[in-house]
Amino acid sequence: MKKSTTFMASAVAAVALFLSTDVNAQKLGVGVNLGVPTSDGYSFAIGADARVQFDVSKQVSIPVTTGYTHFIGKTINNIDIPDYGYIPLKGGVKVFFDPSGSGLYGMAEVGAAFGVTKNSGTSFLYSPAIGYAWSNGLDLGVKYEGLPKDGLNTGQVALRLAYGFKL
Repeated sequence: MKKSTTFMASAVAAVALFLSTDVNAQKLGVGVNLGVPTSDGYSFAIGADARVQFDVSKQVSIPVTTGYTHFIGKTINNIDIPDYGYIPLKGGVKVFFDPSGSGLYGMAEVGAAFGVTKNSGTSFLYSPAIGYAWSNGLDLGVKYEGLPKDGLNTGQVALRLAYGFKL
């Protein structure tokens, strides 16, 4: 019951924020992520994402991100660790340190990772990031993406290269 109340309150707040945001202040970005897993069972992570960014002001935005991420398993002590793939769905806040709304930024997102590989389920997902966005639409960022699940903390440190444009 508690989770559904929190979810509903968050959904209502998000809808209210989106409806009060200037329609011309939306951006869409598509990116590629290359990551180094933080757990021993995986050798590499690769993914792609799409991010809609709702500008609250020139310096503050609300990003909503989805895509696909794939962790490549490795063999440890003759045991094959299976690959792990998931679809992230995250929302958060992005703050530009320059008043122009481009340049260096910090971002924090939270959401869910919907597993698409066998027996992977759904887990909580969090992702702090720092990056640089040029006014021509290019965006280069470094993020940590953590997936605490079943007492384990699978995650990655990833480089994101993206291009964004106004809708």
